[in-house]
Amino acid sequence: MARVSQAHLDARRRQILDGAARCFARDGFHGTSMQDVLKEAGLSAGAVYRYFSGKEDLIAAIATEAVNGVRRAFEGAARDTPVPAPDVLIGRVSRSLFADGLESGRGLEPRAYAGLIIQVWSETLRSERLAATLAEAFGGLRGAWTELVGLYREAGVLRADVPDEHVARALIATAQGFIAQLAMFGDTGPEVLENGLRGLMSMDVTRTG
Repeated sequence: MARVSQAHLDARRRQILDGAARCFARDGFHGTSMQDVLKEAGLSAGAVYRYFSGKEDLIAAIATEAVNGVRRAFEGAARDTPVPAPDVLIGRVSRSLFADGLESGRGLEPRAYAGLIIQVWSETLRSERLAATLAEAFGGLRGAWTELVGLYREAGVLRADVPDEHVARALIATAQGFIAQLAMFGDTGPEVLENGLRGLMSMDVTRTG
């Protein structure tokens, strides 16, 4: 029997995940059956179960990919010299994240991809396993953002009395809020977030109460 290449295995796994993501975005986690995933991916049950034991495995894999996608975008930005300002950084990351959902085999428009991410977050309230998976991925993401904030401090553009991790968490919360608005209302885009942050950064706080 001919040996199956790693590239083939990776492509098949990608095919399954993309099909599952389209199903979940369209019908929700609990409205999607494994039979739906098989049909969407165009594969047999044996082919799918070789990679994933069931829906929970698929959900966990998709959740981890989403978080790691944001992390990679930030790690890439951290290599730029000088480090981009927060407004540019957040705008770049949000564009990268939603381009992944659209340009990959998922073919998901930004609002649909944002909705899929929201579903992942809500599922952590029901699944201890998924909550643990996402917590681990979030820890890595928070670490990457904290390192990036440290570069702002080294550049002398950040107050000395604010912990790096607190700034990192605020940036993460900003990105999460943008994803939630996009999923629920669909009337926003990366440029809105970018411009809003730029406006806040330009405030003269000495004139506030």
